[in-house]
Amino acid sequence: MGLEKEADAGGRFFYGRDLRETTSNLGKKTMKTLSLRKPPKDQREKLVLLGTVELYLQTGKPVGSNTLRENGFDNLSSATIRNYFAQLEEQGYLKQQHSSGGRIPTHLAYQFYAQTHLNSSSLEDKERKELQKALLQETREVASYIHYAAEELSKLTNCAVFLSAPRFDQDFILDVRFVGIDNNRCLCVLITDFGLIQTETLYSDLKLSTFTLKRLEGFFRWRLTGVDKPKLTPHEEILATRFYTEVMLRHLVGNTHFSTEDLYKTGFSKLLAYADFNDATALASGLGFFENKEALRGLLAECAKTETLSIWIGGALQACSAIAIPYKIHNTVVGAIAILGPNRIPYRKLFGVLETAALTISQALTKSMYKFKISFRAPEPLALDVKTEQLLLENVNGRNE
Repeated sequence: MGLEKEADAGGRFFYGRDLRETTSNLGKKTMKTLSLRKPPKDQREKLVLLGTVELYLQTGKPVGSNTLRENGFDNLSSATIRNYFAQLEEQGYLKQQHSSGGRIPTHLAYQFYAQTHLNSSSLEDKERKELQKALLQETREVASYIHYAAEELSKLTNCAVFLSAPRFDQDFILDVRFVGIDNNRCLCVLITDFGLIQTETLYSDLKLSTFTLKRLEGFFRWRLTGVDKPKLTPHEEILATRFYTEVMLRHLVGNTHFSTEDLYKTGFSKLLAYADFNDATALASGLGFFENKEALRGLLAECAKTETLSIWIGGALQACSAIAIPYKIHNTVVGAIAILGPNRIPYRKLFGVLETAALTISQALTKSMYKFKISFRAPEPLALDVKTEQLLLENVNGRNE
């Protein structure tokens, strides 16, 4: 089969030379035409596959031989293109929904397309500058900044976003809130100076009224600041002291010893906008994966370890694709940023978005660390070798995890 990866000394694929120019903007209606020089016969099948994926990414419609010929492949006859279609379908790269309909790419075709364009990301200068302007911020609230960056990426890519982050030092509890759950349970919310939010569920034999919760908040603030001690009943003071000791110990232990990176997730609802997820099974697989924290951490850890842009398509992700890229502080990889979407996404543009975002976030965090004298810590390894659910995913870069 002729679709093995072939690269020259510069890391670019040979068949890329046979295209005058691949599309730099996936939103355009038409594709660039082939070079006037007819490509070698052994390269045409690859070009047909790449052109089919490119056109399907743009239109979302099955691609017929005449349609492909009219969009850059006029050097080939419709009969020749149909022959290539048949070969590619037999090899598992294309499929037909109807016997007389056009072809649509499989996850193997998307993998091949993404691998081909790993080093040829596409992002217009205007978009790049706007993204840099939005993300290049210096702030002491580094946790809030990371969450903000994830939200901005989700808006720009129209994908779900998840990322890993180190633990930042020199943080302190800024405020405390209590939210009643029922008569005997409440949620204690800790808000730190860096914008980190920690929640703890607490239980009491004493009925937790709204007034009791307010006095508990006052007690916590008094213990943290030494100002304005609230008036509590004896029972409330015993409860408040117990709650305070419990929450502070949990917070101290959690910040001193942690075995996994802080994980940020957002943009869950973005997946609902794609027609690809009109099918309930496809939607359930995508949303289910997004809720699997161990799976998300596994992809992010693999990306951070390899220190390069990584792509996963199909496999355990089924109808979804994930693209991840590491980011740094002081030239040290501290985490990875990833987007999750359907298979039909503008890979080249998203490569450019993630590359720009990772570089800008790295610059912003590094400047903030210097300016506000903040240090960070990587997670400690687990003492026990606990095997989590194995992900049968193939990284498009050629590595398996």
